[in-house]
Amino acid sequence: MRSFALLFLVVICGMGGLGQKLKPKKRSNGEEINFRTKTKDVCTMSISGDEEMKLRIECKSQGTSYWCEFTGKPSVCRAFRNNPKIYWNQIAVELRKLPHACESTEVLKTTMCQKAPTEALMKQIDAGMEPEDLVNQDESVQKTSTSMSGTGESSAEKIGKPPIKPTQHGQGSENETEAMKLAREHCWESLHGFCSYIIGIFRG
Repeated sequence: MRSFALLFLVVICGMGGLGQKLKPKKRSNGEEINFRTKTKDVCTMSISGDEEMKLRIECKSQGTSYWCEFTGKPSVCRAFRNNPKIYWNQIAVELRKLPHACESTEVLKTTMCQKAPTEALMKQIDAGMEPEDLVNQDESVQKTSTSMSGTGESSAEKIGKPPIKPTQHGQGSENETEAMKLAREHCWESLHGFCSYIIGIFRG
C-alpha cells in the first residue's frame, strides 16, 4: 500500500512537470523596446494585444517625428510562443538596419518564424508623420518681421526728411539769363558778353 502511494505521487509530480514544459511562456504584452535606426532616429516599439497583436513604432528625427502601426498573429508561430521576447528583439534588430523605421517596412519578418503561416507576419496598417517643430517656424517668422520693420523705419526716415532747398546756383542762372537779355537790348552784338557780365555784377 505504501509503495502504491509512493508510485502515485511520482506520477503526479511527473505530469505536473510535463504540464509546465508544454505551457507557453508569458508573452511580452505591454513591453517597450527602444532602438536607433541607421540614421540615428530615436525610436520606441510598444506591443499590445493577445491573439492578434498590435505593434506601434514611434520615432523622432531632427525636429520631426513619425510613427507606424503593424498587426498580426505571431502566436501561431511555435517559436514565438516559446520565447516572444526574442521575437520582438529580432524585429528591433532588423529595424536598426534601416534609415527610416516606417518606410519600406510593409511586413516585419524574423528568422525564428520564417516557416510560420503568413498570418503570423506583422503587416503595416497605418503610418503618419508630424510637422516640423513649430517653435523653429515661429522664430524664423519673428526674425523676418523684425528685419522688415527695420527696413520700414529706415524708409520712413528717408521719406520724412524735408525736401532739399534749391541752391543759389539756380538764382544765379536766372540773373545771368536776365543780364544777357538786357545786354542784347542795350549793347552792341560784339559786346553782349561783356555787357551781360557787368549787368550781372550790378544785379547780383
